Amino acid sequence: MSETSAPRTVVFDLGGVLIDWNPRHLYRKMFDDEAEMERFLREICSNAWNLQMDRGMPFEEGVATLSQKHPDMAPYIEAFWIRWEEMIEGAIDGTVEILKQLYARDVPLYALSNWSAQTWPFARDRFTFLELFKGLVISGFEGTMKPEEKIFRILLERHDIDPATAVFIDDRVENVAVAERLGIRGVHFTGPAELSANLSRMGLL
Repeated sequence: MSETSAPRTVVFDLGGVLIDWNPRHLYRKMFDDEAEMERFLREICSNAWNLQMDRGMPFEEGVATLSQKHPDMAPYIEAFWIRWEEMIEGAIDGTVEILKQLYARDVPLYALSNWSAQTWPFARDRFTFLELFKGLVISGFEGTMKPEEKIFRILLERHDIDPATAVFIDDRVENVAVAERLGIRGVHFTGPAELSANLSRMGLL
């Protein structure tokens, strides 16, 4: 297909786009000091640490190893696993509405997300809109994750998606950049209103 092919398939990231996942939803209940909470999330239960679970490491292993390094913070580290569900505030309703509009227009929908295989069942059972996707590629089951090209290629090949006719939506610019490098139209998600406008310009809404 040529680079000017009309978009007809939409791929969504989940956390930060359709699902309001943020560890601060939990840790604001546990820390009285906002700065101390931010230090904890920056230096101890960091994004880099969490990504190990998104890649496939069992939470029990990740928590045990980190707790040995920071025994004074062990209860807070353990909460990242045993109270994980409290990190989800809910759905991002405006984006879910866009998803439903696309589905009603028979636009093929897929999800590509960095997500632990252990916590995925919580999300799958909670959010019925996930049933609207024709296919989902979840990092914890694949052993690779965004922004690595491999997980994008898994999505494209498994679901026979032509990158020239696909749109990828993500809240992290580095993931969007990889999609674009593979010939997929990238949309950096900053909010439902801007996303709706972008998709409308593409003729998808």
